[in-house]
Amino acid sequence: MATFTVKCKAGEDGVLHLDVPCGYPNAELDVTLTVEPHSTPDGWPAGFFEKVLGSWQGEPLERGPQGEYEVRDEL
Repeated sequence: MATFTVKCKAGEDGVLHLDVPCGYPNAELDVTLTVEPHSTPDGWPAGFFEKVLGSWQGEPLERGPQGEYEVRDEL
């Protein structure tokens, strides 16, 4: 048995195509595939929100005064 790690990228259609050199020509093989994303589609690391959600343990957060809206000249 051999273990291979291959970094690859799925296409826009969400399909992953693999060409993995295994060293067993013309052999029937049992293949186990584990898909582990590096990040979510919006760029956050996988599991990020599950780890940080509700983790603030300090004073309650308050939004301070936002001031007056700046009126600008029209272009």
